[in-house]
Formats: sequence, C-alpha cells, structure tokens
Amino acid sequence: MTTLDSFNLAWRTVKSNKLRTSITVAIIAFGIMALIGIITAIEAMNQSLKESFSSMGANAFSIRYKESNVRMGGGRNGDFSKSKRGKKEKKSNLGKSIRKEDAEYFKAGFSYPGAITTIYRRGPGAQEIHYQEKKTNPQITLWGGDENYLQVNGYSIAQGRNLNGLDIQSGRNVCLIGANVATKLFGDKPEKSIEKIIRIGSVPYRVIGLLKTKGSSAMLRQDDMIFTSYTNLRRFANSSPSYLVGVMVSNVKELDVASGEATSVFRAVRKLHPVDDDNFVIEKSDKFAELFIGFLSSITGSAGAIGLITLIGAAIGLMNIMLVAVNERTKEVGLIKAIGGRSKNVRQQFLFESLIISLLGALFGIILGVLVGNLFSIILKTGFVVPWAWVIIGIVICSVVGLAAGIYPAMKAAKLNPIVALRYE
Repeated sequence: MTTLDSFNLAWRTVKSNKLRTSITVAIIAFGIMALIGIITAIEAMNQSLKESFSSMGANAFSIRYKESNVRMGGGRNGDFSKSKRGKKEKKSNLGKSIRKEDAEYFKAGFSYPGAITTIYRRGPGAQEIHYQEKKTNPQITLWGGDENYLQVNGYSIAQGRNLNGLDIQSGRNVCLIGANVATKLFGDKPEKSIEKIIRIGSVPYRVIGLLKTKGSSAMLRQDDMIFTSYTNLRRFANSSPSYLVGVMVSNVKELDVASGEATSVFRAVRKLHPVDDDNFVIEKSDKFAELFIGFLSSITGSAGAIGLITLIGAAIGLMNIMLVAVNERTKEVGLIKAIGGRSKNVRQQFLFESLIISLLGALFGIILGVLVGNLFSIILKTGFVVPWAWVIIGIVICSVVGLAAGIYPAMKAAKLNPIVALRYE
C-alpha cells in the first residue's frame, strides 16, 4: 500500500462523511475568516491612510505651539497638546500660542534656499454651508491661510484663482471650496461655483476658486473644507487659539537641515535664551500617518490572537472528531491490516484526513476573509487588497492544526490489533 493509496483512501473517506466534514471545515474556516478578514480590512485602512497622507507632501513640516493631539475614535485634531500626567511646564511661556505677528516675522526671516513658507490657522469645524436652498452636512472645516497654503499642503486649483495679497491684507470675504462642498452645493457641475455667493453660517462669502479632489477617505476628509485668508478667519471666535507655520523644501533629503534652521529662527522669534527649552514643536507631515498605522498594527496583533484562539478551539474539535472516526472505523482498520497494510499506512491515512479537512477550512476561510475584508476597500475606495503574507501564514497554521489534531488519533488507529479490530462491534 503506497502513500498515494493512503491519500486516495483518506480523500474518499472525507467525501463520504459530508456532514461531519462540513461542520469541521466550517469551524476552521470561521477562525481563518476572522483572522484574514480583519487583517485585510486593516491593510485597506493602511493603504487609504498612506494615499491620504502622501498627498500632504513628505517634504514638509509644520511649526506648532504644542504637540498635536490625535484622538482615536473621534474628536478634533489640531494644535492641541497631549495631556501628560504629572509633568509640569518648566517655563511660564511654554505652550504660549503663536501670534499672528510671530508667524509673519518668521515667514519674513526664514530664508532657506528653495523653501516655501505659509501661515495658516484652523477655523471652526462641523460647519454647515448654504447656497440658495441647498446645504452641506455639518462636517465642513474652515481653514485660513495665505497664498502658499495650498502648495505646502498638497492642494491644487481646478477652477478659479488662489488668494492674492489684497485678499490677505484686507481680510475680505472670499474663499476657495473643496471638491465635496462644490459637489454637494452645485451637483455635477461644480465649476459653476466660481463667483457664486455661499454662506458659512450666516456670513456670505464669494467663491473665487475650486480645489481639485484629494481623495477624502473615512480617516481624512480633505475635500470637506473651505479655505479663506487667515486675516479673515479672525472673525470666527471659535477658531484655533494659535497660528501655525508650514514649510516645504524642494527635496525630502533637506528636511532635517531645514527644520533645524527653522528651529533656530523660531527660537529667536519667541525670544528664547540659549538655556531655555523650545516652547514650540516641529512636526513632519507623516507624523499622523505613523500614529494611525501604529494604532492599526496593535489591532493586527489583537486580530492574530483572536484567530489563534479560534483555531485552537478548532484543533480540539477536529481531534475529537478524528477520535470518533477511529472508533467508528475500527473494523476498517483491521481489514486494512489484514490484507497487508502496515501501521504506517493507517497512520498516514488518518493524518491525511486531518490535513485535508484543515486545508479545506483554510481555503474557504481565506476566500471569505478576503471578500469580507475588502468591503472596507470599497468603503475607503482603495484597490482590492490581498494580504499574501497572512494568507501563507494561515495555510501554515492550518497545516500545523491538522497535524496536531490528527497525530494522536492516527497513532491510536495504527496501534490497533488487526484481529481484535476485525471482531470489533
């Protein structure tokens, strides 16, 4: 009796016990589906984040008065500090907001070759924008900046014009609108928004420009924004208390040198002595991407633990089913040995059965997991995601589960005495 004969016999046995095989395969498939499904969804989120943050420019950094606070699961992200228990500020001016004069003085004094500097400020969020009888959802954020804001932050103009010096100096009510805002207010002809009067709350604004889409995702709503001058933004009482400064260099390799020089210039702007600590922070544009991706990595570990626990339960169930199979087929084992089969052949047959069931569970679980996980790809508008590394890991895990669950029943079957087995009722 060859190894191929043992495999064929095992395959016929698996096919003949449809109910038992289906239940066992389903248990394993659900464990793998949970693992692969969560991993696939996380991969889709990672891809969406990378695409969203790549549009912000890897060769840019911002100067803020405090470190940004990122709240997972909602909340406003902006120039708000992280709370650190038990840590007291060393100087009374730590955390002091960046004034408009500070930002303008830095912009005038920072002369790094090829660098572009912008002054901006976050306005109120959750705004509802009106045009005639139409209105947006209350999720629009207002930003104020200068003529360089769009370039530094990765926006480009589809129609109309950018802010000019007169807009900034006078602070008049003109704005550029994001792609989502234009679509909501002007339908399938967003270019009609130019020179129209919209209302932010009760304040009228003339639209001078339409921004190209940046591909808003569930994580970042970069197209749900309205941009005006930072001088105009001062009319909103609930704007951010501090101005921000953004700097974009021509080459990402110059980022560290430029940020070092910016630190030196801004220390002078803040009138800090050589022994004083910085009372501001410089943040690179990929910081939030790293934070979110790190957060998703921790979820990946949790998903792995959930899948592993499920598969351990599946292994125990598979072992019990194989032990039942040994008892049910005692006479069959005796017959195999009586016609010349060896203990090795019996052991191989039961191990093959266990492996076949495990790998069938892996196959169905991987297919279902990838399909379920890619529902997030549809929601986040990313490409089809297949976590190949985890697919291979899932197959290896199921193979180990099949061997571990089948080895004891296989050894038990191989040790049966053929005479006793043939007489077994």
